Amino acid sequence: MKSSKPQFVGKKVTIGELGKTQSGGTPSSKHPEFFNGSIPWIGTTALNGKFLGKNDAVKLITEEAVAKSATKIVPEKSIMVGIRVGVGKVAINAVPMCTSQDIVSIVGIDEASWNKEYISLALQYKAPLLAAQAQGATIAGITSKTLKAIEIPAIPINEQNRVVDILRKLENQVGFVRKQLCGLDALVKSRFVEMFGDLKSDTNGWPIKPFETFAIIDTHMANDLTPYLDMPHIGIDSIESGTGRLSGYRTVAEDGIISGKYPFTPEHLIYSKIRPSLNKVALPDFSGVCSSDAYPILPIAGECNRVYLAEVMRSAYFLEYILPLSGRAQMPKVNKKALSGFSMPLPPIELQQQFAAFVAQVDKSRFGGMLHLLNSLSGIMHASFFSVADTD
Repeated sequence: MKSSKPQFVGKKVTIGELGKTQSGGTPSSKHPEFFNGSIPWIGTTALNGKFLGKNDAVKLITEEAVAKSATKIVPEKSIMVGIRVGVGKVAINAVPMCTSQDIVSIVGIDEASWNKEYISLALQYKAPLLAAQAQGATIAGITSKTLKAIEIPAIPINEQNRVVDILRKLENQVGFVRKQLCGLDALVKSRFVEMFGDLKSDTNGWPIKPFETFAIIDTHMANDLTPYLDMPHIGIDSIESGTGRLSGYRTVAEDGIISGKYPFTPEHLIYSKIRPSLNKVALPDFSGVCSSDAYPILPIAGECNRVYLAEVMRSAYFLEYILPLSGRAQMPKVNKKALSGFSMPLPPIELQQQFAAFVAQVDKSRFGGMLHLLNSLSGIMHASFFSVADTD
């Protein structure tokens, strides 16, 4: 019986061997003539794991902007990889476009030997490995040298095509289930407004309390991760915006990290403190460690329920407060002092717990764990196809 797993040829290839790398740049906003052109320009926020077109552009720039800045036109069907802020995020450009300096593009790939979606999927599997190597005092990142050294399995083009077909079909199934879940997510938000009213105007007259009186920002960093090797490592890219669902994470040992992470427990919530992910809040049901780009937050028992707090921190009310405090170019993060300064309506704990119980009932209706099953299967399939480069 023929194995369903591709037959590897026992060879690995580095990203640097696949083509040339090309860096990007950002045209100066001091020159209005650089903008309102026809050339798409993107940053790492646009990298979606698939294809990007003109409609995905963050800005449209002119030919003069290209000529007089560090940005360059990336030929169509190149592979673009985030090396800062969104380290490891990947996309393929369907049209020629320019990128910021936070992206390195792999150009000139031999299409007769390589399916670019295969390379993109392999890099997405390697994203946690890249993120673990990020360094920097203000904005952590990797060098193009680190990216070029990443290895992926070398398999025949027909096998690459089959890998892509299998994984894309699985992604479509995950996407279908996610759409079905949107109705349940909307139900939770509707119930929140029904129970607590408009937070900004505090229509119910709840007492306004400072953050530090009902939650602890738990920044006790673990400098030795040996006790956590078998536990999950959560990065901000593992947290889904809006819902806080967790996916795509691996264990501390698999990611190869050794220090500098925040431990958390099932009593914590995890909050992304870095732009542009300031609405990302996760509610883990396990212990582990999280990226230093996130804060583990421990609600004080009897004062605040973490489900209620998470919903508040995903709201426009919270973003309106926190966004202006994270906009500095050299420090696009929320610091502990800024977060501690947030105040919000705090209903009676009994009412918060009623909301949490409602959310728990909705969670039970989420296709009996179907999304978790599909995400797990997707991770297993990715590992089956790409982990050989780590183990040979």
